Amino acid sequence: MPGVRPGALEADLLSALDRREIEVLFQPQFASSTGAVAGAEVLARWRHPTLGEIGARDLFAIAERAALVAPLSRHVVARALEDAAIWPAELTLSLNITPEELGDPRFAADFAALIGRSEIAPGRLMLEITEDLLLRNLKQAGEALAALRKLGFRTALDDFGAGFCNFRYLRELPLDALKLDKTMLEGVPRDAIALAVLRAIVQLGKALELDVYAEGVESEIQRAAVVSEGCDYWQGFLRAQPMKSDAVLELARTARGRGHG
Repeated sequence: MPGVRPGALEADLLSALDRREIEVLFQPQFASSTGAVAGAEVLARWRHPTLGEIGARDLFAIAERAALVAPLSRHVVARALEDAAIWPAELTLSLNITPEELGDPRFAADFAALIGRSEIAPGRLMLEITEDLLLRNLKQAGEALAALRKLGFRTALDDFGAGFCNFRYLRELPLDALKLDKTMLEGVPRDAIALAVLRAIVQLGKALELDVYAEGVESEIQRAAVVSEGCDYWQGFLRAQPMKSDAVLELARTARGRGHG
């Protein structure tokens, strides 16, 4: 970041974890069939005392340079579980898993132990991985996901469409869901080719018995398109930006959050 002494942020991060400067936010997800809040994706940001807000992408890049990805991720997961402990049982929680975590042979057992200390059942948790993680070691990633699914967790391939859209991943990985990157909605529905690609990907997901999520829905016409094409869930700024836990709970309780608006 401009104007920041090299290494300063990395040195700050460890103490920031202790000071609980790392905030956890939730991006609500809506069921296409009813419009109701179905769950939320966990996001992180750092409220730096002098630099202000640092988003999740930059935050984890700093953590990687400081060799603090695992502690940061555990901190985010623990805070998310703590915040969501009072949510009703029908709301799910989506957690992003980093390459460093999935590459650790102890990760599945350690993660299960962390979840076991919470009030949230494994079946309510969706663990999301991205394509760049799979490029490092597809076999190892598949084994780790299989172990997590045996423990009751659900798994999703995130940001599908942002990279190479390698269909081999869908065939070989033990997945429960496919999350379409927001770029898949560009031009939909007015662009016939973009709409045809979206339709084909959704149908492929259905053929593989995967739940399909659409990310980055920012307009009513996009929402109508992903619902009509068969996406099971959607998320985006159209109805809700990332928010704190109590706001998710309030949204889920309102008529709007129950699908009436």
